[in-house]
Amino acid sequence: MTARLIDGKRLAAQEQRRIAQRAEALRERGVVPRLDAVLIDSGDNAARVYARNQGTTCERLGIDYQLHELARDASFETICRRLDDLGSDSSVHAIMVHLPLPEGIEPFEVQKRIPPEKDVEGVNPANIGNIVYGHSSWAPCTALAALRLIESTGVELRGRHAVVVGASNHVGKPIAVLLMRAEATVVSCNVYTERLAHLTREADVLVAAAGAPGLIVDSMVRPGAIVVDVGVNRVENAEGRTVTVGDVDFDAVREVAGWLSPVPGGVGPMTVTVLLANVVEAAEKSIR
Repeated sequence: MTARLIDGKRLAAQEQRRIAQRAEALRERGVVPRLDAVLIDSGDNAARVYARNQGTTCERLGIDYQLHELARDASFETICRRLDDLGSDSSVHAIMVHLPLPEGIEPFEVQKRIPPEKDVEGVNPANIGNIVYGHSSWAPCTALAALRLIESTGVELRGRHAVVVGASNHVGKPIAVLLMRAEATVVSCNVYTERLAHLTREADVLVAAAGAPGLIVDSMVRPGAIVVDVGVNRVENAEGRTVTVGDVDFDAVREVAGWLSPVPGGVGPMTVTVLLANVVEAAEKSIR
């Protein structure tokens, strides 16, 4: 058996065409969807590259992207003051904060200053709480992207045995909750879980989100299972080059699984797309 590829790039491209159509419909009504992003200069070039690429994608889809750059020594008060200003501006539909933040500033304290109705990343504790309670709200984008990849297989989740390896606040935990809401039977694990391989072999749906490169090998996967790899790890390969790999041993697991998402090209493209879909939805809600 060779697993069918869950192609996040293809799925994201399909969804982005729909996002562009919705953005065009809004512009015809005189509303331009707008995303304001705050980037603190932390010396992390990856964050700046991501912000630049995000702006390019927004422009292509008809979304106004405003990047607010703050100095490396920006204080907590300065960051929150900028978020408060954006939150009170009716022309701003969506707000996000690029990570990492300066040392000593807790992301939780910053993220909770984003108004829930403009929190398109789903990181405000109020929105995460609404997900747990089953209220309509935005889930953390990576978690929702993973669910979208699972749903794209067409497999009914109700009653299925799902295992999530990794329990971070914005990925592992919300993925588990979203699967519960789909009426799957969910087991949440981590790298320290005893008899981890026994649990993963029982899974119809296996989500790897532990941040541990190559953690999931073929002997840990049930034949025919759906395997979604959320891990993004930078490692050095045999040639000495730094490459991006997931938490799943892709080459080995693809010979066992029924469906498998790659890294890169799986959850990543859908995460960005989910965020931009939320931006358009926030703009739509602003005129209802």
